[in-house]
This record gives sequence, C-alpha cells and structure tokens, in this order.
Amino acid sequence: MFFYDPTYFLILPALLFAMWAQARVQRAFNSYSRIRAQSGVTGAEAARDILARSGLGHVQVQQISGTLQDHYDPRVKILRLSPQVYASDSLAALGVAAHEAGHAIQHDEDYIPLAIRSSLVPVASFGSRLAFPLFLIGLIFAESGLSWLMTVGIWLFIAAVTFSIVTLPVEYDASRRALALLAQGGYITRDELPHTKEVLTAAGMTYLAATAVALTQLLRLLILRGSRRD
Repeated sequence: MFFYDPTYFLILPALLFAMWAQARVQRAFNSYSRIRAQSGVTGAEAARDILARSGLGHVQVQQISGTLQDHYDPRVKILRLSPQVYASDSLAALGVAAHEAGHAIQHDEDYIPLAIRSSLVPVASFGSRLAFPLFLIGLIFAESGLSWLMTVGIWLFIAAVTFSIVTLPVEYDASRRALALLAQGGYITRDELPHTKEVLTAAGMTYLAATAVALTQLLRLLILRGSRRD
C-alpha cells in the first residue's frame, strides 16, 4: 500500500525474515561457489547427465545472463543456468543445477504441486499486479460506493498467496531430489553433501519468507477492509 497506517507493523517481522533469508542464500552461494567439487563436473554437465539418466535427454540446457536467474521452463522444456552455475564445478553450482533438473523431472512425472503451480501462474501474475491498486481505490472511495473493489483486490491477492504456498512443496521436493541425484550419481562426495545441502536449504528459506510476507500482507488487507467498513 502507498500510505502509512499502523498495520504496517504486521508485516515487519516477515519483511525482516525475508531480508535475512535473502542475505543467507547469497552468503551460502558465494561461500560454496569458491569450493570446487572433487568430481570436477560443471553445473551444465551435471544437469545434462542427470536429465539423460532420467530419460530426459531431449530437455535442453542453456546458459543465460544474470546472477541466480536459474530456472526450468516447462513450456519449452529448457533448463536455463546462469554463468556462475553453467560453467562452474563448485558445490553451489552443482546444487543449483541439480535443483533445476529436479524441476524438469517433476514436470515429466506430472508432479501434482508443480501442475497446480503452473496452472496458477496467469491468475497469480494478474492478481499480484492489480490487487493492491484495486484495493487502494476501493479503500479511498469506499463512501462513493466503490468499497467492493477492496473485496476484488483481496481475492486477486489470495490467488497470489495461493501460488506462493503451492511453490513451497515444489521447491523443497526439487531440492530433496537434487541432493539424492548428486549423491547417487557421484557428482559430490558424502563429505560434500552437507555443504551442498546448506546452499539449497538457504534457497528454500527465501520461498518460505516470501510466503510469510504474502500471508501477513493478506491479513493486513483483511484488517483494513474490516476497519473501513466499521
């Protein structure tokens, strides 16, 4: 929202949690980006090998620009890795690459939470853009008969919150698969496993923090609507 009110304090703990989670993942990635895996396998090589072993050799692995922009695109079945992951043989790079390969495997197996998340993308994207503007208009002009816009804004934001919640099992399952695939494939040793797990665990905390922020924002909107009606 673009004005001050006491309900801002509701989201402060979640925002601080989000800031801490982001700093933690950056610190973990930077730290373990400097430690090379004994296997000497790069992120791109590990991703391609994991995909091939999983019967997904047709999934392309491409390098993209940017930092930590790694993702799997289920629409075109392409796994895209940032330069720090694609060409690096660090523990951090292998963890991220295997995580994204895990998403490709989820897609191939019709993993239900991933399917739900994919179906929510259009409405969540639409809702995240319009929820707050509509709610604000309804809040300001409630006495002019536009209070119903607050309800519309809340429902649109609920779609975005639902997307955030569904993302949690998708991401944590991908990390679980990644650690198992890396260990079973010999890409990392038993001693290297805890370090790679630390990177993926830190990344997972950012999704948890995002969900916490979204839920507290939703609570704030509900409180504001209730107080405006009163």
